[in-house]
Amino acid sequence: MTIEFDNNAPIYIQIMNYMKKQIVIGKLGPGDKIESVRDLAAELQINPNTIQRTFQELEREGIVETKRGLGRYVTEEESTIMRIKKEMAAELLDRFVGGMKELGFTGADIVALVEDAVRDDANAKGGA
Repeated sequence: MTIEFDNNAPIYIQIMNYMKKQIVIGKLGPGDKIESVRDLAAELQINPNTIQRTFQELEREGIVETKRGLGRYVTEEESTIMRIKKEMAAELLDRFVGGMKELGFTGADIVALVEDAVRDDANAKGGA
């Protein structure tokens, strides 16, 4: 795992977001075992307490489950994974739309630009 940390956000939140993304894109699947606190802390070269806090927050959100004596695992609840995916999409959209409005684009302008971009991307990939 490689994460380039941003000094403007708490490290545990950055690790949480990274892990959520890995789950949403399928690199960590439902029921997959997650590295131990010690191993992950060593790999990322950060304090184990930071990893512990990350895992506590992921558990609180229902994304990770602890199985006593076995370790931590990605939830098998597809609805939880879909909820995370939608939350991440909403966050991206909020930032994008806010940035576009700051540039002076209207809602209709933004929709037209997105439609063009999606169409261009599909054409570049040979799809419809």
